[in-house]
This record gives sequence, structure tokens and C-alpha cells, in this order.
Amino acid sequence: MATPSLVWYRDDLRVADNPALTAAIAHGGPVVALYVLDEESDEGRALGGAAKWWLHKSLESLTADLADLQVPLVLRRGPAEAVVTGLVEELSVDAVFWNRRYGAERHIDERIKSALREADIEATSFPGFLLNEPWDIQTGAGTPYSVYTPFWRATLDRISHHPIPEPLSVPERAAARAEAVDGDDLSDWDLLPTSPDWAGEIAERWTPGEDAAHERLAEFADTELRDYLHGRNHLDVDETSRLSPRLRWGELSPRQVWHAVSPATHRTEAARSFRSELGWRDFAWHSLYVRPDLHENNWRADFDAFPWPPLDEDALEAWKRGRTGVALVDAGMNELWRTGTMHNRVRMVVASFLTKNLLIDWRIGEKWFWDTLVDADAASNPFNWQWVAGSGADAAPYFRVFNPELQRSKFDGNGGYVNRWAPDADAPDAPEPIVDLKESRRRALDAYQSIRG
Repeated sequence: MATPSLVWYRDDLRVADNPALTAAIAHGGPVVALYVLDEESDEGRALGGAAKWWLHKSLESLTADLADLQVPLVLRRGPAEAVVTGLVEELSVDAVFWNRRYGAERHIDERIKSALREADIEATSFPGFLLNEPWDIQTGAGTPYSVYTPFWRATLDRISHHPIPEPLSVPERAAARAEAVDGDDLSDWDLLPTSPDWAGEIAERWTPGEDAAHERLAEFADTELRDYLHGRNHLDVDETSRLSPRLRWGELSPRQVWHAVSPATHRTEAARSFRSELGWRDFAWHSLYVRPDLHENNWRADFDAFPWPPLDEDALEAWKRGRTGVALVDAGMNELWRTGTMHNRVRMVVASFLTKNLLIDWRIGEKWFWDTLVDADAASNPFNWQWVAGSGADAAPYFRVFNPELQRSKFDGNGGYVNRWAPDADAPDAPEPIVDLKESRRRALDAYQSIRG
């Protein structure tokens, strides 16, 4: 029997523009794909509930897509090092391929690569998750950037000399494998909610999988991109790209997105603005590469002395459940709970409200988003929370406190967003806000002054 090669899937749940899959098939012979649900390794972070739902659905789609290429997808649960090396030995694999990771999990990959090479097994990794790898965009002194504008300028300069490669096509079918490989049943992983099934509206809004991802990308690039600059901040008409979960799970690669919008890039400011959002995503991941503890520790050390008061559990629960009495905040939190997502501008508003008006540690809000967002991303989620809180790289000034009422009047002028997600917010018997916006802003600024000295 021909010796198989192994392609190890992680956050790259696609068959098109997948360098690891393409290389595995080009290697010759049968190919086996592997996905490991690793909830035990110290370097990883356990998935939140909404992310588990997406993973289940996307793996179902990937299984079918790989079957068309005669590549079985094997599911196994356990520490990645033990699972990968164990399957390599079990199948007498002669080569293993994967696309690189950039958080703390990369240390797992490094150990596996070393172990495989010591056993004379080919182990090759590829870039496929970012536009540019962290070590490719650095200052003149060879250090990472901590401010976005020069980072993006350097990114564009590099791209002008080293253009983003064209995406890879779906590879040819692999050689068929005669014997099946034992693996887990996806249903045994219990990724879906049972009772109560809170994912009903999430399922109505989202269809995970590569085919749906490409449909959405084409729709956005062909018709909606032209209005992106104007529409992305207006809440009553959702003209955001809605591509974030597709990128988070790797159903789309960033270079697929880059090239999809490139025909318009030189013609419209909207396209250039959207392209810079891909740069912001890279900036977050490059920051995580430097600081893998980004979800636990302040980027700015001076924020370690910030005087967070004792946690107000009632205020936190009101924020989570959309019961703060502040219409835009409640609308955003209701949208999050019901759909697994939230308009990006409202994400900033609710994060500012939690960290500044309620003076609740950003880490607590980040954990809630991590559990409830379908696009909860190991870099962007903590990076953006720290940006709003003022503790992060290139953070918004701490004195910038989003006023939810002003934001509502500017970006939801006709009330469509609030009416949809918090329809009772303006009723005569609606609850009073749990905090005075003006007074709580003053309190937050006083707290900030205490660490400035």
C-alpha cells in the first residue's frame, strides 16, 4: 500500500488556496486530513460556545469538500502532540503538512516539527493565515511595530515590492486510500448546544462553510464594496463585510479577500479603506506573536496599576443581558446573544461602556465576547478590547469615552438598529440607565489620572 501523507487542519477550514493541502496532494500518494480538538495543551485556549457551533458546522462542510478530493478527514480529540505523532506512527506517514499558527500554539507546532524531523519524516509548514508573516513587517531597528499607521505604511511598501501571491486553486484529486482511518464522530464532541438550543437565530443568520464564504465574498466585492466607506458605520443598514468569521476559521484566506477587492482598490476610497481592515487584522496577529498572553495581560505595563474597583456583578449581568437601560448598548448586546455577532461600531461602544462607564476590567468583557462571538479571534478579540480600554498597542486615548447616546444619534438616526434589537428601549416604562453617563465618564477619567501620576 502506498505511503500516505498527512495534512493537519487548524484555522484553515478550506480546500482552495490552502498551501498545506496543495503540497500534500502534490507530494503524491494518498492524503489523510486531520483535525485535532485540543482542549488539554497549555498553549491553547478553549473555544467559546458560539465558536464551537461554527466549528461543528464548518467541519461538516469541510468533510464533504475533502471527500470530493478523495481525502478523508479524521477527527481526533486530545493533546495535539500526542495525536499528531500517534497518527503518523499508526499510518506510517512519510510527510506532514500544515499552515502556520502565530499565537502560543506555535510552540506546539515547533515541538512536533522537531520530533517528526528527528524521525526522518518530512514536516513542512506554510503561510496561509495572514497577508504577511510577523517577521516580515518590522521597524528599521528590526523590532515589531506598536503603532498601526507606520505598520500599514510598511505593509504597503512591502507589498509593492513583494505582491500578495494569487490564490491557489482547488487541487486535483488525491490518490484514493483503500483503508479507512478510525476517528471520532463529530457529534461525540458535543460542540452544539442541546437544551436550551440558543443557536436558532445564529443558524438563521449564518451558513458556515467554504461555499457560503465565497458566495458572501463575491456579493460584497461585486455590489456592496462601493458603499462600504459610507455604510460601514451606519447601524440601520448592515453594510459591513460580514467576512470576519470566514477569516477567523480560514474558510477564506486573506489573500483571496485581498485579490477579490483589488480590481476596485485604485478606483475607490472604500476599497482602500476595506483593505486597511485586513491590515488591522494582521496588526493584531503580529501583536499576539510578540505577546501571546494578550488576552490575560495589559500590553502597556502602566495599566497594571489601574484601580479597577470591586466587580459589580449586577452591573456586569445587566451588560451581558442587554438590560443596562442604555438603548444602543442593550441593542448591541442583544444582537450579540441572538446572532453571535455585533456591528463593529457597536462593539466599540459596548466595550467602552463596560470598561469606562462601569469600570469593569476589559478582561471580563473579552471573555464574554470570546464565548458569544462566532468570529471570536485569538488576536483580534483581546487586541480590540485593549484598544478600547486604553491598555493596548496603539490604543485609543483613555479619555476617549464613547457616548452611547451621541453614537446612536449619529449612526442610528432613524432608530432602525435599536428598534430591531432593543424595541422596548424607548417605551415609557423602560428602565432607567444603571449609570449616569456624564458622572461615570468623570469617574473613569479620575481613575486614569491616578496611574498617570
